[in-house]
Amino acid sequence: MTSQTTLAGPGHQPDGPDRSDRTESQGGLQAGLKNRHLSMIAIGGVIGAGLFVGSGAGIAAAGPAILLSYALVGLMVVFVMRMLGEMAAARPASGSFSTYADQALGRWAGFSIGWLYWFFWVVVLAVEATAGAKILESWVPGVPQWGWALIVMLVLTATNLVSVGSYGEFEFWFAGIKVVAIGAFVIVGLLAVFGVLPGSDHAGSGLSHLTDTGGFFPEGPGAILTGVLMVVFSFMGSEIVTLAAGESENPQRAVQKATNSVIWRIAVFYLGSIFIVLTLLPWNDPSIVEKGSYVAALDVIGIPHAGQVMDVIVLTAVLSCLNSGLYTASRMAFSLGGRGDAPKAFARTNKRGVPQAAILSSVVFGFVAVFFNYQWPDTVFAFLLNSSGAVALFVWLVICFTQLRMRGIILRESPEKLVVRMWLFPYLTWATIAMISFVLVYMLTDDAGREQVLLSLLVAVLVVAVSLVREARRRRSGEPAVTGER
Repeated sequence: MTSQTTLAGPGHQPDGPDRSDRTESQGGLQAGLKNRHLSMIAIGGVIGAGLFVGSGAGIAAAGPAILLSYALVGLMVVFVMRMLGEMAAARPASGSFSTYADQALGRWAGFSIGWLYWFFWVVVLAVEATAGAKILESWVPGVPQWGWALIVMLVLTATNLVSVGSYGEFEFWFAGIKVVAIGAFVIVGLLAVFGVLPGSDHAGSGLSHLTDTGGFFPEGPGAILTGVLMVVFSFMGSEIVTLAAGESENPQRAVQKATNSVIWRIAVFYLGSIFIVLTLLPWNDPSIVEKGSYVAALDVIGIPHAGQVMDVIVLTAVLSCLNSGLYTASRMAFSLGGRGDAPKAFARTNKRGVPQAAILSSVVFGFVAVFFNYQWPDTVFAFLLNSSGAVALFVWLVICFTQLRMRGIILRESPEKLVVRMWLFPYLTWATIAMISFVLVYMLTDDAGREQVLLSLLVAVLVVAVSLVREARRRRSGEPAVTGER
């Protein structure tokens, strides 16, 4: 990967040695991800365990109108990914949006959003490890839940330490299982909806269930916004492909494909699968919440052992999320280390091109979070969970503001690299900012959402304060800015 100049702010000229010189001697990330890896990471990145586990609560809260909730959030994600794709195709970087925020908004922004994003994924590691352990313990009760969590974390840590290629291979198969499962669910579900599924005793309800129980808006139009709050966080992960692209042989092509395909991915995997659930059984069917929306739908069709089948799929989604979460946290730590915003050891790679210190540090904090989850689930871990809850929305906002500034920087420095462009710039960018801001404000009217926003905002303010203090000390000491990203 060629080195690039990082601007500490718009119009700011580098006042220190180019960082690529610094990282060269420490080794660098290697292009170990193949095109098929990147393709499946891009596809699987939008399918989190939250889609399988959390969709039932959303359906119960909004009824069939939850489809509009998913559509609104999906539209936001499409726009954000288009903006991120514009920047990532022009300047592939291991820190993705954190690096671009550093360049366009200032070092404080890159530092703050990078550490917040790292914090988010470290907490996710604990959540997913616990979720996976619960499923595994139900299969093999002889091993305690904490033992399964430990085993899962150790296995995936070892995978990430071997090489980026091994991470890509594991994710290829994990994501492949998720994609095949949802694809099969949509096809089988459609056949059942219209009563043409061989061997099924489902009479075929057509589209009647979308309106036959209180109409399409049984809880009123306002429930759409309630649904938005419940589904927005299940979309986090779409941006992972822009971090992984930096370790592929053709980053620009990978980013272009991922950006162009995000629309159909969201349409099929989210809207398509939820549509099938809502057409197979009434939205207020108790089994949707009790068993989970997908298990309930499979039971209605007459698929034997639906619960066990879904447990396997959910476990795969959990392992995929863990695998990607560890990868993402470590690459963000690597990028922060390279920019002087984290310990320098984080920016060093071993002979296989793996940032070993960054991976192990992320895992250690992940293990600590798992411990908190078992020891103090309702106090310490609840705080960690809520204080990272709105980080996804903060990340999307920063991407929007960064793209507003980065467009001009790219046009000035390398206009030929602007191969992916945000539609209707800058109007759609500002519209997306308004949409995300509205969701954050609306969350303040919801009890659970209010706590997440306020605690996440508190943590964000603390991180920004730390970054500003560090920057002030650096300037007073005359230390040169660390610039450039390898």
